[in-house]
Amino acid sequence: MAHYALICPPFYSHVRVFEALAEALAARGHRTTFVLNAGGERLISSDGPAVVTTGPGGDLDAIIKRAARPNGPLGILRTVADTARLTDALCRDGPALLKAIGADAIVGDQMEPAAGLLAAHLGLPLVSVACALPVNAAPGVPLPFLGWPYDPSLAGLKRNRAGEKVAAFLLRRQRRTIEAWATRFGLAPRTTMEDCASPLLQISQCPAGFDFPRPPDPRFHAVGPIRKATSDEALPFGLHPKRPFVFASLGTLQGHRLDIFKTVASACRRIDAQLLVAHCGGLSEAAAYSLGADFVTDFAPQAAVLARADACVTHGGMNTVLDALQAAVPLLVIPIAFDQPGIAARVVHHGVGRMLPRRGLTSTAVAAALRPLIEKPEATAKAAWLGREIAKAGGATLAARLIEEATA
Repeated sequence: MAHYALICPPFYSHVRVFEALAEALAARGHRTTFVLNAGGERLISSDGPAVVTTGPGGDLDAIIKRAARPNGPLGILRTVADTARLTDALCRDGPALLKAIGADAIVGDQMEPAAGLLAAHLGLPLVSVACALPVNAAPGVPLPFLGWPYDPSLAGLKRNRAGEKVAAFLLRRQRRTIEAWATRFGLAPRTTMEDCASPLLQISQCPAGFDFPRPPDPRFHAVGPIRKATSDEALPFGLHPKRPFVFASLGTLQGHRLDIFKTVASACRRIDAQLLVAHCGGLSEAAAYSLGADFVTDFAPQAAVLARADACVTHGGMNTVLDALQAAVPLLVIPIAFDQPGIAARVVHHGVGRMLPRRGLTSTAVAAALRPLIEKPEATAKAAWLGREIAKAGGATLAARLIEEATA
């Protein structure tokens, strides 16, 4: 039996993936303990693994609030500075915490470079997990937070290099933190998140069929959605049998976007489609009522909802997109931040939906994008093809087996 330390950013969607890994590892007889930034412990389910936390690395509530509104270059710089402080706290307190719990190996989120730095410093095996789009560089593949298409031509490669230069400027606070801790830990120079990824095993939620083309890498395994086992849930309301049904969710960080939800609701009225909005607790009761949607809730049984949906409107979070594809539901993606533009680009690349920019969004544009997704079978058929790949990808069960084999 091995004892795995789980290190990920203290954000809801990342913690849920790592809880699923913990459950799958426990089923194979292993122990797990979360090593999180202070405040992250409240994100862990009551029946989840043990948790140890660092000392302060910033006010987590304020950090999450700022991450939910990363508007413009200054907003990006602020979010990068916040996450660099979280990395700094993990590197500062992590060695003592990992020694105290007796960790045998680390399973770390690609988005948290402290996992790789701590593993190298302590000589522990490391497995990296890409909950979001992989940060691994590949020819023709733009950086995850860019909504550019896959383009391996000379022009495409040149554009990607320009994007990397801009990213290096925006991420300089993170780069300095990685460089400083690599030096302090006596490691070879490291600069980027990819430099901190595992040399043994890298696991991705993004199925190969949904990603842009990548060269083979024996360390890299796309296992599809990493989810906890769930019981079947019924749809909690009745639907009109002859009207199309649209599901809209902007995730936990972006569920406060009243303007987007209102625009989508207006568009659905234009095309006589039923609409369910799940705002994940981001809206007040009065704001939710003002939407004019057929159904509004904080959280919905997503699998049951998508089993009946004709289209899904989303910000492009990995979890919602993969759930929709697994249910053969085409997508309208309105990206807001992080890797969502890159996920939207993949939705368009594979013909499983459409993308609209958030700025200047109108109900006319949303209605025009939704109508063909609902009425024409092409996107649904392509989503169904990807859904079949996702269903057999392996998920948490395969990920746990790979982790066990790589760290034995």
